[in-house]
Amino acid sequence: MSFDLNEFKGRMDGAVASLKNEFKSLRTGRANAALLDNVRVMAYGSEVPLNQVGAVNVPEPRMITISVWDKTQVGAVEKALRQSSLGFNPVVDGTTLRLPMPPLTEERRRELTKIASQYSETARIAVRNVRRDAMDTLKKLEKSKDISEDEGRAHSDDVQKATDATIKAVDDALEVKSAEIMQV
Repeated sequence: MSFDLNEFKGRMDGAVASLKNEFKSLRTGRANAALLDNVRVMAYGSEVPLNQVGAVNVPEPRMITISVWDKTQVGAVEKALRQSSLGFNPVVDGTTLRLPMPPLTEERRRELTKIASQYSETARIAVRNVRRDAMDTLKKLEKSKDISEDEGRAHSDDVQKATDATIKAVDDALEVKSAEIMQV
């Protein structure tokens, strides 16, 4: 049995990728189809993602349109959008829903920045958990004499460097997203 640092680095990179995906759902001043990725619609007896009942488009910087494929689902889509935490007020026009993006208030920008901070803290915790798993694996390998103490120390230094680099990537992503949110 040997120690594979790349496995743990991959798990850490997965935490950063997950964070960036969560950041897509945070509203900034511009319209973005990814804002609606987490909206789920009660359709056909089950909850489905919005993009499975209609086409999401961004025709202009402050407008998102949803062309619902089945006209019987327009009401369900509108209800899902109103109940989402995104604060949209959809305008229904036949089978098309228009979502005008009102400018964000200073207070709402601060709230979104706090939410982004919470997302990044969750990612940091995930990275630290991966680090803990790696260190536990190293201790087990040392205890079973599969690796020497010197090898264990060298690997633990590598794990710490990977952890520091990943935490820095999380912090950088948060800084970029916060600047994007606060931009007027």
